[in-house]
Amino acid sequence: MTAIGAVLGLVIAIILIIRKANPAYSLILGAILGGIIGGVSLSETVNLMISGVKDVTPAIVRILTAGVLAGILIKTEAATKIAETIIDTLGEKRAILALALSALILTSIGVFVDVAVITVSPIALAIARKLKMSKMSMLLAMVGGGKCGNIISPNPNTISAAENFGASLSSVMWVNIVPAIIGLIATVFIANLLVEKGEKVLDVENVEEKTDLPSFFGSIIGPVVTILLLSLRPIAGINIDPLIALPVGGLVGIIIMGKTKKLKESMEYGLQKMSGVAILLVGTGTVAGIIKNSTLKDVILSVLEKTHINEHLIAPIAGALMSGATASTTAGATIASATFSGAILAAGVSAVWGAAMVNSGSTVLDHLPHGSFFHSTCGASNMSLEERLKLIPYESAIGLIIAVSSFLTYLVVG
Repeated sequence: MTAIGAVLGLVIAIILIIRKANPAYSLILGAILGGIIGGVSLSETVNLMISGVKDVTPAIVRILTAGVLAGILIKTEAATKIAETIIDTLGEKRAILALALSALILTSIGVFVDVAVITVSPIALAIARKLKMSKMSMLLAMVGGGKCGNIISPNPNTISAAENFGASLSSVMWVNIVPAIIGLIATVFIANLLVEKGEKVLDVENVEEKTDLPSFFGSIIGPVVTILLLSLRPIAGINIDPLIALPVGGLVGIIIMGKTKKLKESMEYGLQKMSGVAILLVGTGTVAGIIKNSTLKDVILSVLEKTHINEHLIAPIAGALMSGATASTTAGATIASATFSGAILAAGVSAVWGAAMVNSGSTVLDHLPHGSFFHSTCGASNMSLEERLKLIPYESAIGLIIAVSSFLTYLVVG
């Protein structure tokens, strides 16, 4: 199949997504047109699409079970307690660091980036109002921290990348710790530059205060159990699949917190959140099936060779391009890893580092306006659309620093 067909199919899908069409259907239609334009029959196009979906099915199953932990963290308000504890401990003098670190930790333990920002936002608005901090600075701290946490998390993007490369989830999480720390430092530095820039939080804006939160120990025990279970493979050679580790951690947490009455509500919420991701992954799988069987990979590798760019860079570049195309970390990491994993592995990159660099690259452009993350974070911070658009270059800079740091770390220790 020709590369031009795959590219045009993806472009058509992007245009439809920008025009607010359903992302999953947009990607499916783009895959169909891409196959036909690329010179493949309609029946063969469908076969390639189904093949692409089959490749991401194991990741979809694991992502659905991850909803148990995510739902429990949100519905029991454990996530809120963790964020409040971090912010109270660091204090107002380190407000930006506290906001960034809160989002990082929430995301790294399995909360979606947009949900992490929404969770921390009420506290962030109160702090920003008191310290006369701009909304841009406040939101960038949370978004940047969330991006850093996302590359070391058991979230759908990491699960998909690890699955498509055949790598251990825990290993993919651990190797990106240094880039996450570097990204956090960059986030705090850039956010501090924006403290006086743009809109401020007004006194009339309501700030929600939550009471009756669980204990910090009870809140954190679920994620700790999950991480310990996932860590058994690299530490002791005992393989506990994320399909088991994530829900078990959530169940232990809700029992310790004494909130088992909220289990049904938590599981329904988690399933609802993950179902949207699962449906999106079906769409990304169809596109990945088309791109994977086209000559696009060969074209990109040829361009890298002619420009004398290190071919190992295809991992973060693919992640960045696909995240920009879909405005989604999950979709970007899924398409990039499903499509380019073979080429990346053939270039001599290990499965763990291939998945890690694709994952980090997917943070570069996942915040663009044709995605839901842009709009959900805009609403959570009570920010105007014009002001939110001004933040994009700073978000992209943080994502780029994370991706470059991951690549450099790979060169040193990979």
